[in-house]
Amino acid sequence: MATTAVPARKRVALVAHDNKKHDLLEWVSANRDALARHELFGTGTTGKLVEAKLGLPVGKLMSGPLGGDQQLGAMIAEGRIDVLVFFWDPLTAQPHDPDVKALIRLAVVWNIPCASNRATADHLFSSPMMAAGYAREVPAALDATVWPRRDA
Repeated sequence: MATTAVPARKRVALVAHDNKKHDLLEWVSANRDALARHELFGTGTTGKLVEAKLGLPVGKLMSGPLGGDQQLGAMIAEGRIDVLVFFWDPLTAQPHDPDVKALIRLAVVWNIPCASNRATADHLFSSPMMAAGYAREVPAALDATVWPRRDA
């Protein structure tokens, strides 16, 4: 394994399936101050809803089923996402389930902190590590000229 420096200001991806959007919006409202310290990204409708709810800029990708989950996975693989908050719905079949599984797989492969529900997101964002830099282990078989990328 190699390590990469993750700064105190993290790039946070926010995603929610339709049946979990309300939960995510409640959670982001309760955690607005903590989220304001970071750069936010979101897929499709979730990104628009979070931006409207918080009044903070959110980098918006495509809708998850239309490629947003894959875009987010690529951002993780490129070292451009530091934290994933994905309130996914385990009780409803998703037409883009392979994309969802691929996204979660990439978060695990690249050692990205990943919260899938409110309790985990609360624990993650209450950690002192969210406000500090961190040396994150990543797979070692990488071309250092391509990765990690810390571009704005």
